[in-house]
Amino acid sequence: MHPQFSVFAHIGRPVEQVYEAVADPAQLSRYFTTGGARGRLETGTTVHWDFADFPGEFPVEVVEATPPQRIVLRWDSNEPVKEGESARRTTVTFDFTATDDGRTRVEIGEIGWGDGDEGLRASYGNCMGWSQMLCALKAWLEHDINLREGMYV
Repeated sequence: MHPQFSVFAHIGRPVEQVYEAVADPAQLSRYFTTGGARGRLETGTTVHWDFADFPGEFPVEVVEATPPQRIVLRWDSNEPVKEGESARRTTVTFDFTATDDGRTRVEIGEIGWGDGDEGLRASYGNCMGWSQMLCALKAWLEHDINLREGMYV
């Protein structure tokens, strides 16, 4: 069975504001892609994310961007690449749902790893990363605090 996961959090802001904090590279760079994000998340584009604590740009393909409900991304897995093979790609889905009390439920799921130990390890790392991203998003939008700074180094 191929690893997959889903994590979620409630953010105390309206759904349009939360969606925009993920789609807008200037905002995303303030709390998540602390090495910088280049390109707005729009259907059919490829953007580039850099993390200060994991240097190097990551190309991210935007499969779908439907404001303010959903963003679907595809990027290379962090599994080792075997000689003669291309990198495995995973699919990341963000679902944004307005709640009755004015908050936003953000759910992030990722699928597409190999079914061996390397795929499992890679999925665990990304699960940790997306969970931390949700915490950082919440802290940034609700309290103007950058949680990612110094988190992994």
